[in-house]
Amino acid sequence: MSETTISTLPDPSGFSPDPLTDLIREGARKLIEQAVEAELATLLAAFAEE
Repeated sequence: MSETTISTLPDPSGFSPDPLTDLIREGARKLIEQAVEAELATLLAAFAEE
């Protein structure tokens, strides 16, 4: 018997039924990126003074 109950799921990458969620996610990603860059700049400045 070769019946199967396995079904393929759609690829979720790049798919969101809600544009607001995409907008919020992109904004959060940018804020995190800015925070990491600021933290790295502070760390590099601290080591440059030594």
